[in-house]
Amino acid sequence: MTELYDLHCHSTASDGALSPTELVQRAHQQGVTSLALTDHDTTNGLVEAQLCATTTGIRLIPGIELSTNWQDKCFHIVGLGIDPDYLPLAEATHNLQATRLERAEKIALKLEKKRIPGAFEAVKKAAGKGMITRSHFADFLRSQNHVSNQQEAFDRYLAKGKSAYVSTSWAELELAVSWITGAGGVAVLAHPLRYKLTANWMKRLLTAFKEAGGQGIEVITSRMNADEIRIAADYATRFELAGSMGSDFHNATNQWVELGRLAPLPNNIKPVWELLG
Repeated sequence: MTELYDLHCHSTASDGALSPTELVQRAHQQGVTSLALTDHDTTNGLVEAQLCATTTGIRLIPGIELSTNWQDKCFHIVGLGIDPDYLPLAEATHNLQATRLERAEKIALKLEKKRIPGAFEAVKKAAGKGMITRSHFADFLRSQNHVSNQQEAFDRYLAKGKSAYVSTSWAELELAVSWITGAGGVAVLAHPLRYKLTANWMKRLLTAFKEAGGQGIEVITSRMNADEIRIAADYATRFELAGSMGSDFHNATNQWVELGRLAPLPNNIKPVWELLG
């Protein structure tokens, strides 16, 4: 049987539309054989996902996607193969939930000043026990007909420099990587081309990431074209990082992003799953 990896996706434990059970079931239907659930700043969906994975025969890789700061910029680090009970990581996710709640309150206040009331109550209800993310606000803005889609919500209100953007102090990159490695996991830089860094800044970032203990980089994500894959693969080669691949799936409404629908990892790149044991 051909192995099919998807090592980056989200459930209702953060800003995904599917429960951990529904997510694993969909991955199975899509032919995925190894799936990493990597919710934003939380591991709360992993127990449920593992129960479903056991019944479907999928290999579930416990993961997380941590928001981090480096040089006053925000970067996302995926942790693969983590022990969610590792105390420093468990404490960090608890603190991050408080950080996200505080940020949500501030975003809602900014939207209120733009004469858009009711955001905080709506996103808190939508998130349930999960982490509140900006995607919840984007969905709220769309439901109230202030925007026509999620991207427009970010472009008009939620992205850096826009009226409802709130600068947030996340964990420093080096500390976040130490939580992942301390939990027995592999730290992977998520969607590297999304940060729009110059080559010089990317060199500085990957140098710092490696020095902190980072071991991987996402070479394949949804919607990447051949040139982008080549650039990401080149970073993996130059910095001796293992290559990862993940859809970053959130919901079924985006026809361009689907579990397991990914280009193959280039043959010259060491697969990150070889580091997972």
